[in-house]
Amino acid sequence: MSDVASQGADLMRAAVIDRHGGPEVIELRSVPVPRPGPDELVVRVAAAGCNNTDIWTREGAYGSGSGVRAGWLGPLSFPRVQGGDVCGTVVELGAGVGDRDLLGARVLLDPAGYDGPGRDASVADVLGSERDGGFAERVVVPAVRAHRVDDSPLSDVELAALPIAYGTALGMLERGGVGEGQQVLVTGASGGVGLAAVQLSGARGARVVAVCGAHKAAAVLAAGADVVVPRDGDVLTAAADAAPEGYDVVVDLVAGPFLGEGLGLLRRRGRWVVSGALAGSDVAFDVRRLYLSDLTVVGSTMHTRRVFDDLVTIARRGSVRPAVAATYALEHLEAAQRALATREHVGKIVVVPSSC
Repeated sequence: MSDVASQGADLMRAAVIDRHGGPEVIELRSVPVPRPGPDELVVRVAAAGCNNTDIWTREGAYGSGSGVRAGWLGPLSFPRVQGGDVCGTVVELGAGVGDRDLLGARVLLDPAGYDGPGRDASVADVLGSERDGGFAERVVVPAVRAHRVDDSPLSDVELAALPIAYGTALGMLERGGVGEGQQVLVTGASGGVGLAAVQLSGARGARVVAVCGAHKAAAVLAAGADVVVPRDGDVLTAAADAAPEGYDVVVDLVAGPFLGEGLGLLRRRGRWVVSGALAGSDVAFDVRRLYLSDLTVVGSTMHTRRVFDDLVTIARRGSVRPAVAATYALEHLEAAQRALATREHVGKIVVVPSSC
């Protein structure tokens, strides 16, 4: 990534990609400061979280099954500024923004735009994918996507760790009906979404068994897991031993063969919620195991408007404190994404621009 300083009041620094590819396609550029249209506002970015979706969107991996590179929701338009997780300060309001008090407010941005007005409408566009995101000094968004967090006890960096990872995890818990006293198994528990699921499940009063690398066990236990199952051992047997009466819910970020093999870990009427395929996307299982035990396998992607509103409440109260593995300057976004791809960290990696 080349290093470019901000030049002039109407320019800012932004990390831009103009094609699919590896981290080397990220380029720091001096670009025009975005201006708000009707019902939009401009946020000075204080911190922007990194996600696996940034990597897979940059690579075009979501379209690889059809032989065509694409982003999460379809083909990308270039150039594009990535970064869906944003905390910052509102610095400009467009015409038609009803709440003029938003100017100067500390806000957390909902990375999702929705396909309808309902609280459970589906995601139609994502910040950093279908529109420019937060790996820049400023970002423009529809005003309805800005949620005030002025009084949150969480830092800007911690807040920027929340939207996609914790929103996805919270959506999975909602779909799985995770509640107090339940037995919950979380796979991929040391990653952003997995660790969020551990923390959020624990906050709901569930007993959490987490699957992760043995060298990350201490950090995952510190985040709230009751038991850690090392992923480099006999995971199926160890997970069964950790909850002899079975699990109410499996929160799965890994899929692959474990999904089919692990259905027997669920107790009758148990729920398996999947939102990732780190171990592979092709899954096979005996369907008799599914219907004879009244099991439910649920796909869950990102969050809804309802779930994000709940996440903002959590953020305002500071009732869950995200684990932050590292922070990087904007000019080191390439290094941040390389570090993210190794999966050697526990928690979130966050980019902190020197905002103009």
